[in-house]
Amino acid sequence: MMTSVDTDLIRVLADPLRLQIVTLLAKETLCTSHLVEETGARQTNLSNHLRVLREAGVVETEPCGRFTYYKLRPDVIAQLAGQFTDLAESARTAAENKRACP
Repeated sequence: MMTSVDTDLIRVLADPLRLQIVTLLAKETLCTSHLVEETGARQTNLSNHLRVLREAGVVETEPCGRFTYYKLRPDVIAQLAGQFTDLAESARTAAENKRACP
């Protein structure tokens, strides 16, 4: 049973704008222009956050003419959710375990 959680991925998703981007991409594939419109972030700031998400493997790109579309990789999110599920199960199992004080 896995009880560790991918802390690097949690750090990537902990940023409010990146989490907003992931939430939007969970609903549909969007280009940078759409994301600028939806988030209100500046294009350069958004591009930096998208780079971080891409490097972490959370999103992938799809070129379309002069635009780049971004889509969420649900397998990565599911893997993280599975790690939290395993952690919760471990906590349930360990609820009765108590280490004696010396």
